[in-house]
Amino acid sequence: MCYSKALRKNREQIEQNLLGKLDANFEIPLEYLPYYHLNGFSHGNMYIIKMDEPEKIYPSSWGLIPKWATHNPEAFRKKSNTLNATAENIFERNSFKESAEDKRCLILSDGFFEPHHQNGVSIPHFCYQPSKEYPEGDLFLFAGLYNELDDDLYSATIITVAANTFFAEVHNKRKRMPLVLSDDLLEDWLDDGMNQSQLNELMAYGFTNKEFNAHAVTRDLYKKGIDTNSPRFVEPVDTGTLF
Repeated sequence: MCYSKALRKNREQIEQNLLGKLDANFEIPLEYLPYYHLNGFSHGNMYIIKMDEPEKIYPSSWGLIPKWATHNPEAFRKKSNTLNATAENIFERNSFKESAEDKRCLILSDGFFEPHHQNGVSIPHFCYQPSKEYPEGDLFLFAGLYNELDDDLYSATIITVAANTFFAEVHNKRKRMPLVLSDDLLEDWLDDGMNQSQLNELMAYGFTNKEFNAHAVTRDLYKKGIDTNSPRFVEPVDTGTLF
């Protein structure tokens, strides 16, 4: 599961980071706003790179609306949770199979939140990929699916896979993790020549080998009616858990 995420970098940092990988730039640069915490159930904007325009970054509401539901997205969302797509069945589920074939995307992020259960209590943990330049978390890209809602208006979902050893300790109840792609597989995920067998293999083995860190954050993240888009929601708190 991945129901909340961060993208704290400014536009220039993101475009610089993508140089040599995809060389993508924001199509609507003045619209972009960084965030510390985006709750997927708010259906706010993620930022995606699409198969057919790998040189551009577009905003996309979180929660894929399939083609057959675009006439009434709100009714679809009341019945279906498509914030995540389980890798093992994206070619079988009606909500995802068309996008899995020809509407794959990359989703920008520099952190995400997962629940760790300790003594019956859910403790949110912030997961990030430290680097020399960005010890607080470098940019990475989720594998995702998207669909058009209207002209230049999109919806998207994050693909999840079975957790590796590290994330099985973090997300110790459901043992899932979002698919963060290895840099050398980014273009493959967007390649319209990939068949179903090749894509299944990529999802099974394509998780990045760059190390992640995770630390507990305040349980205020779970409270309703407060603004969670602030630095304190990614800052570590002492709960006695170690990752």
